[in-house]
Amino acid sequence: MNRLGLIGASLLLLLAVVGSTLFVVDQRQFGVVYQLGQIRSVITEPGLNFKLPPPFQNVSYIDKRLLTLESSDAEPMLTAEKQRVVIDWYVRWRIAEPQEYIRNVGLDERAGALQLTRVVRNSFQQEVNKRSVNELLSTRRDQLMGDVLGQVLAAVRSAEKPWGMDVVDVRINRIDYFETITESVYRRMEAERQQVANQLRSTGAAEGEQIRASADRQREVTLANAYREAQKVKGEGDAEAARTYAEAFGRDPAFAQFYRSLEAYKTSFAKKSDVMVMDPSSDFFKAMRSSSVGAAAK
Repeated sequence: MNRLGLIGASLLLLLAVVGSTLFVVDQRQFGVVYQLGQIRSVITEPGLNFKLPPPFQNVSYIDKRLLTLESSDAEPMLTAEKQRVVIDWYVRWRIAEPQEYIRNVGLDERAGALQLTRVVRNSFQQEVNKRSVNELLSTRRDQLMGDVLGQVLAAVRSAEKPWGMDVVDVRINRIDYFETITESVYRRMEAERQQVANQLRSTGAAEGEQIRASADRQREVTLANAYREAQKVKGEGDAEAARTYAEAFGRDPAFAQFYRSLEAYKTSFAKKSDVMVMDPSSDFFKAMRSSSVGAAAK
Protein backbone atom coordinates (compact mmCIF):
# COMPACT_ATOMS: atom_id res chain seq x y z
CA MET A 1 0.00 0.00 0.00
CA ASN A 2 2.81 2.39 0.81
CA ARG A 3 4.42 1.59 -2.50
CA LEU A 4 1.18 2.20 -4.40
CA GLY A 5 0.66 5.46 -2.57
CA LEU A 6 4.17 6.58 -3.42
CA ILE A 7 3.62 5.75 -7.07
CA GLY A 8 0.31 7.63 -7.09
CA ALA A 9 1.83 10.66 -5.44
CA SER A 10 4.72 10.59 -7.90
CA LEU A 11 2.29 10.45 -10.84
CA LEU A 12 0.30 13.36 -9.45
CA LEU A 13 3.47 15.35 -8.93
CA LEU A 14 4.60 14.53 -12.45
CA LEU A 15 1.21 15.59 -13.86
CA ALA A 16 1.41 18.85 -11.90
CA VAL A 17 4.89 19.56 -13.21
CA VAL A 18 3.86 18.76 -16.79
CA GLY A 19 0.70 20.87 -16.42
CA SER A 20 2.74 23.82 -15.19
CA THR A 21 4.79 23.67 -18.39
CA LEU A 22 1.71 24.03 -20.63
CA PHE A 23 -0.27 27.21 -21.22
CA VAL A 24 -2.84 28.36 -23.75
CA VAL A 25 -2.75 31.74 -25.43
CA ASP A 26 -6.16 33.13 -26.44
CA GLN A 27 -6.55 34.80 -29.83
CA ARG A 28 -7.44 38.06 -28.01
CA GLN A 29 -4.24 38.13 -25.95
CA PHE A 30 -0.48 38.21 -26.03
CA GLY A 31 1.33 35.62 -23.89
CA VAL A 32 4.46 36.99 -22.20
CA VAL A 33 6.89 34.41 -20.79
CA TYR A 34 9.14 35.63 -17.94
CA GLN A 35 12.32 33.91 -16.85
CA LEU A 36 13.66 35.01 -13.49
CA GLY A 37 11.84 38.37 -13.84
CA GLN A 38 13.04 39.03 -17.40
CA ILE A 39 10.97 38.74 -20.57
CA ARG A 40 11.98 35.49 -22.25
CA SER A 41 9.56 35.48 -25.17
CA VAL A 42 6.25 36.89 -26.39
CA ILE A 43 3.64 34.57 -27.88
CA THR A 44 1.54 36.42 -30.48
CA GLU A 45 -0.28 33.45 -32.06
CA PRO A 46 -3.11 31.60 -30.28
CA GLY A 47 -2.63 27.97 -29.28
CA LEU A 48 -0.97 25.57 -26.84
CA ASN A 49 2.58 26.46 -25.77
CA PHE A 50 5.31 25.12 -23.49
CA LYS A 51 7.55 26.70 -20.85
CA LEU A 52 9.67 25.71 -17.91
CA PRO A 53 7.84 25.06 -14.68
CA PRO A 54 7.76 27.78 -12.01
CA PRO A 55 9.78 29.36 -10.59
CA PHE A 56 12.01 29.13 -13.63
CA GLN A 57 9.48 30.59 -16.01
CA ASN A 58 6.10 32.28 -15.56
CA VAL A 59 3.54 33.57 -18.05
CA SER A 60 1.23 36.62 -18.05
CA TYR A 61 -1.30 37.87 -20.56
CA ILE A 62 -1.91 41.28 -22.14
CA ASP A 63 -4.97 42.23 -24.18
CA LYS A 64 -4.22 42.68 -27.90
CA ARG A 65 -7.68 43.95 -28.91
CA LEU A 66 -8.58 47.51 -29.88
CA LEU A 67 -9.38 49.30 -26.60
CA THR A 68 -11.42 52.41 -25.86
CA LEU A 69 -10.27 55.03 -23.37
CA GLU A 70 -12.85 57.64 -22.35
CA SER A 71 -12.29 60.88 -20.47
CA SER A 72 -13.14 60.50 -16.81
CA ASP A 73 -12.64 64.02 -15.39
CA ALA A 74 -14.58 67.23 -15.85
CA GLU A 75 -11.75 69.67 -15.25
CA PRO A 76 -12.21 72.74 -17.48
CA MET A 77 -9.81 73.96 -20.15
CA LEU A 78 -9.17 77.57 -21.15
CA THR A 79 -9.78 78.73 -24.72
CA ALA A 80 -8.00 81.58 -26.50
CA GLU A 81 -10.66 83.98 -25.08
CA LYS A 82 -10.07 82.59 -21.56
CA GLN A 83 -13.43 80.82 -21.59
CA ARG A 84 -13.66 77.68 -19.44
CA VAL A 85 -14.92 74.68 -21.43
CA VAL A 86 -15.22 70.97 -20.69
CA ILE A 87 -14.35 68.47 -23.44
CA ASP A 88 -15.67 64.92 -23.39
CA TRP A 89 -13.34 62.78 -25.52
CA TYR A 90 -12.41 59.18 -26.21
CA VAL A 91 -9.37 57.39 -27.70
CA ARG A 92 -9.12 54.10 -29.60
CA TRP A 93 -5.81 52.35 -28.95
CA ARG A 94 -4.12 48.95 -28.82
CA ILE A 95 -0.89 47.35 -27.58
CA ALA A 96 1.34 46.69 -30.60
CA GLU A 97 4.71 45.76 -29.05
CA PRO A 98 4.28 43.93 -25.72
CA GLN A 99 7.99 44.04 -24.76
CA GLU A 100 8.29 47.81 -25.26
CA TYR A 101 4.94 48.31 -23.54
CA ILE A 102 5.98 46.31 -20.45
CA ARG A 103 9.40 47.97 -20.22
CA ASN A 104 8.25 51.59 -20.70
CA VAL A 105 4.60 51.69 -19.60
CA GLY A 106 3.50 48.88 -17.29
CA LEU A 107 2.43 45.30 -16.85
CA ASP A 108 -1.27 45.67 -17.71
CA GLU A 109 -3.75 47.76 -19.72
CA ARG A 110 -4.56 50.04 -16.78
CA ALA A 111 -1.02 51.42 -16.74
CA GLY A 112 -1.28 52.31 -20.44
CA ALA A 113 -4.70 53.93 -19.92
CA LEU A 114 -3.34 56.14 -17.13
CA GLN A 115 -0.34 57.26 -19.17
CA LEU A 116 -2.45 57.83 -22.26
CA THR A 117 -5.05 59.87 -20.34
CA ARG A 118 -2.35 62.26 -19.14
CA VAL A 119 -0.90 62.74 -22.63
CA VAL A 120 -4.26 63.18 -24.35
CA ARG A 121 -5.46 65.71 -21.78
CA ASN A 122 -2.26 67.77 -22.05
CA SER A 123 -2.52 67.71 -25.85
CA PHE A 124 -6.15 68.89 -25.73
CA GLN A 125 -5.20 71.68 -23.32
CA GLN A 126 -2.45 72.94 -25.64
CA GLU A 127 -4.69 72.89 -28.72
CA VAL A 128 -7.72 74.39 -26.97
CA ASN A 129 -5.59 77.30 -25.74
CA LYS A 130 -4.94 78.23 -29.38
CA ARG A 131 -8.59 78.29 -30.45
CA SER A 132 -11.74 80.29 -29.74
CA VAL A 133 -15.07 78.81 -28.71
CA ASN A 134 -16.50 79.35 -32.20
CA GLU A 135 -13.60 77.45 -33.72
CA LEU A 136 -14.12 74.59 -31.29
CA LEU A 137 -17.81 74.37 -32.16
CA SER A 138 -17.37 74.80 -35.91
CA THR A 139 -16.02 72.46 -38.58
CA ARG A 140 -12.48 73.09 -37.28
CA ARG A 141 -13.14 70.46 -34.64
CA ASP A 142 -11.77 67.91 -37.12
CA GLN A 143 -8.53 69.87 -37.30
CA LEU A 144 -8.40 69.99 -33.49
CA MET A 145 -8.79 66.20 -33.22
CA GLY A 146 -6.15 65.68 -35.92
CA ASP A 147 -3.65 67.94 -34.13
CA VAL A 148 -4.25 66.17 -30.81
CA LEU A 149 -3.80 62.77 -32.48
CA GLY A 150 -0.52 63.94 -33.96
CA GLN A 151 0.81 65.04 -30.56
CA VAL A 152 -0.27 61.78 -28.91
CA LEU A 153 1.37 59.67 -31.61
CA ALA A 154 4.58 61.68 -31.26
CA ALA A 155 4.58 60.94 -27.53
CA VAL A 156 3.86 57.21 -27.73
CA ARG A 157 6.29 56.66 -30.63
CA SER A 158 9.19 58.48 -29.03
CA ALA A 159 12.51 57.16 -30.29
CA GLU A 160 14.04 57.32 -26.83
CA LYS A 161 11.24 55.57 -24.98
CA PRO A 162 8.55 54.04 -27.25
CA TRP A 163 5.38 52.96 -25.52
CA GLY A 164 4.75 49.93 -27.70
CA MET A 165 1.18 51.00 -28.40
CA ASP A 166 -0.70 52.28 -31.41
CA VAL A 167 -3.29 55.09 -31.10
CA VAL A 168 -5.86 54.67 -33.86
CA ASP A 169 -8.16 57.65 -33.32
CA VAL A 170 -8.99 60.57 -31.03
CA ARG A 171 -12.57 61.84 -31.03
CA ILE A 172 -14.63 64.50 -29.25
CA ASN A 173 -18.05 63.51 -27.94
CA ARG A 174 -19.11 66.87 -26.54
CA ILE A 175 -17.82 70.39 -25.92
CA ASP A 176 -19.66 72.41 -23.29
CA TYR A 177 -19.15 75.41 -21.09
CA PHE A 178 -18.04 74.83 -17.53
CA GLU A 179 -20.93 74.44 -15.09
CA THR A 180 -20.29 77.76 -13.33
CA ILE A 181 -20.79 79.78 -16.52
CA THR A 182 -23.40 77.62 -18.23
CA GLU A 183 -26.26 79.47 -16.53
CA SER A 184 -24.93 82.88 -17.58
CA VAL A 185 -24.51 81.62 -21.15
CA TYR A 186 -28.09 80.37 -21.14
CA ARG A 187 -29.30 83.73 -19.82
CA ARG A 188 -27.38 85.54 -22.54
CA MET A 189 -28.77 83.21 -25.20
CA GLU A 190 -32.27 83.73 -23.81
CA ALA A 191 -31.81 87.52 -23.89
CA GLU A 192 -30.59 87.36 -27.48
CA ARG A 193 -33.55 85.21 -28.52
CA GLN A 194 -35.91 87.55 -26.66
CA GLN A 195 -34.39 90.52 -28.48
CA VAL A 196 -34.90 88.81 -31.82
CA ALA A 197 -38.48 87.92 -30.84
CA ASN A 198 -39.23 91.52 -29.83
CA GLN A 199 -37.76 92.79 -33.08
CA LEU A 200 -39.91 90.36 -35.05
CA ARG A 201 -42.99 91.42 -33.09
CA SER A 202 -42.24 95.10 -33.72
CA THR A 203 -41.70 94.44 -37.41
CA GLY A 204 -44.92 92.44 -37.57
CA ALA A 205 -46.87 95.15 -35.72
CA ALA A 206 -45.54 97.85 -38.08
CA GLU A 207 -46.38 95.78 -41.13
CA GLY A 208 -49.81 95.05 -39.67
CA GLU A 209 -50.50 98.77 -39.14
CA GLN A 210 -49.33 99.46 -42.69
CA ILE A 211 -51.61 96.76 -44.09
CA ARG A 212 -54.58 98.02 -42.05
CA ALA A 213 -53.95 101.64 -43.13
CA SER A 214 -53.72 100.55 -46.76
CA ALA A 215 -56.93 98.53 -46.42
CA ASP A 216 -58.75 101.47 -44.76
CA ARG A 217 -57.54 103.81 -47.51
CA GLN A 218 -58.71 101.41 -50.22
CA ARG A 219 -62.03 101.07 -48.40
CA GLU A 220 -62.52 104.83 -48.30
CA VAL A 221 -61.58 105.15 -51.97
CA THR A 222 -63.94 102.33 -52.91
CA LEU A 223 -66.82 103.85 -50.89
CA ALA A 224 -66.17 107.29 -52.37
CA ASN A 225 -66.14 105.93 -55.89
CA ALA A 226 -69.31 103.95 -55.21
CA TYR A 227 -71.04 106.99 -53.68
CA ARG A 228 -69.99 109.16 -56.61
CA GLU A 229 -71.26 106.57 -59.06
CA ALA A 230 -74.52 106.20 -57.10
CA GLN A 231 -75.05 109.96 -57.03
CA LYS A 232 -74.33 110.10 -60.74
CA VAL A 233 -76.87 107.37 -61.46
CA LYS A 234 -79.39 108.99 -59.08
CA GLY A 235 -78.93 112.36 -60.74
CA GLU A 236 -79.37 110.85 -64.17
CA GLY A 237 -82.52 109.06 -62.92
CA ASP A 238 -83.91 112.24 -61.35
CA ALA A 239 -83.17 114.14 -64.54
CA GLU A 240 -84.87 111.49 -66.62
CA ALA A 241 -87.85 111.45 -64.25
CA ALA A 242 -88.11 115.24 -64.34
CA ARG A 243 -87.91 115.21 -68.11
CA THR A 244 -90.61 112.53 -68.28
CA TYR A 245 -92.82 114.46 -65.85
CA ALA A 246 -92.28 117.69 -67.75
CA GLU A 247 -93.08 116.05 -71.04
CA ALA A 248 -96.20 114.41 -69.63
CA PHE A 249 -97.40 117.49 -67.76
CA GLY A 250 -96.67 119.71 -70.74
CA ARG A 251 -99.39 118.03 -72.73
CA ASP A 252 -102.14 119.04 -70.23
CA PRO A 253 -101.09 121.78 -67.77
CA ALA A 254 -104.50 121.84 -66.06
CA PHE A 255 -104.39 118.13 -65.35
CA ALA A 256 -100.82 118.44 -64.18
CA GLN A 257 -101.82 121.17 -61.73
CA PHE A 258 -104.71 119.06 -60.51
CA TYR A 259 -102.47 116.01 -60.11
CA ARG A 260 -99.94 117.96 -58.09
CA SER A 261 -102.69 119.24 -55.83
CA LEU A 262 -103.96 115.72 -55.22
CA GLU A 263 -100.42 114.59 -54.33
CA ALA A 264 -100.16 117.49 -51.90
CA TYR A 265 -103.53 116.59 -50.33
CA LYS A 266 -102.46 112.97 -50.07
CA THR A 267 -99.24 113.92 -48.34
CA SER A 268 -100.93 116.43 -45.99
CA PHE A 269 -103.74 114.09 -44.90
CA ALA A 270 -101.69 110.88 -44.55
CA LYS A 271 -103.35 109.97 -41.22
CA LYS A 272 -106.97 110.16 -40.12
CA SER A 273 -105.96 111.94 -36.98
CA ASP A 274 -104.21 114.75 -38.86
CA VAL A 275 -105.87 118.13 -38.36
CA MET A 276 -105.09 121.27 -40.37
CA VAL A 277 -106.41 124.73 -39.69
CA MET A 278 -106.33 126.73 -42.93
CA ASP A 279 -108.21 129.51 -44.67
CA PRO A 280 -110.65 127.96 -47.18
CA SER A 281 -109.87 130.78 -49.54
CA SER A 282 -106.21 129.74 -49.59
CA ASP A 283 -104.62 128.63 -52.85
CA PHE A 284 -104.06 125.22 -51.24
CA PHE A 285 -107.75 124.31 -51.98
CA LYS A 286 -107.78 126.02 -55.35
CA ALA A 287 -107.94 122.71 -57.19
CA MET A 288 -111.02 121.69 -55.22
CA ARG A 289 -112.78 124.97 -55.86
CA SER A 290 -111.90 125.08 -59.51
CA SER A 291 -114.79 124.61 -61.98
CA SER A 292 -112.48 122.33 -63.94
CA VAL A 293 -112.48 119.66 -61.28
CA GLY A 294 -115.40 117.91 -62.77
CA ALA A 295 -113.92 118.10 -66.23
CA ALA A 296 -110.55 116.83 -64.96
CA ALA A 297 -112.32 114.02 -63.16
CA LYS A 298 -114.11 113.15 -66.37
